Amino acid sequence: MLDLLAPELPDGRGERLAQEEYKRGFRERRAALRDGAAWKLERLQHFEETNDDSREALRQGDWPSALRLFEAERDALVRRARNDAARGVVFHRIRVVEVPLTPYVQWELHWLRLTAECGHSVRVLPASAVTAAEAGSPLPELVLLDESTLYRVLYSDDGRPDGAVRFVDSSTVRNWTEYLRELYGAAEDVQEYFDRVVAALPPPPAA
Repeated sequence: MLDLLAPELPDGRGERLAQEEYKRGFRERRAALRDGAAWKLERLQHFEETNDDSREALRQGDWPSALRLFEAERDALVRRARNDAARGVVFHRIRVVEVPLTPYVQWELHWLRLTAECGHSVRVLPASAVTAAEAGSPLPELVLLDESTLYRVLYSDDGRPDGAVRFVDSSTVRNWTEYLRELYGAAEDVQEYFDRVVAALPPPPAA
């Protein structure tokens, strides 16, 4: 277990964004990144993603189609990784997992392994490692861009996207940058985790 308390993240220091405003601003800021780093922390164990054919296949219980649709994205993932590298950008992703894995997380880990194979930076952290940090509440869903903009990504109770809170004050961003680096350093490479925990699992139930 990491003896590491999470920094404060009071919503009052940030700006509430509706879903479309968040998506638009995030895309613009990410595209503008040069010679920097971005970080993503995922903590929830179930999301209801929209406009995703593979996610719909999981919902329908069609596991072969879900994996086949992932594989169809391989070339696009390679292009994205090469584009990031050409701009000097590294996007680090930290996936917190609980055991037993939920159907969603099992599905997502197949996707994350594929992204790692294509050149993206992904690590997995067991929920047991952040017990100290979650004494009051679970860690938030976060995206951090170039140590300048931090988004707390929001979801409805059933896991649907609900916009974000954007933080730009230097102390909040700095504290969370340091924290995410610590989490990433303690996490396991997704491909190693996949081979050890996920590869032998039977297909998950529809979810």
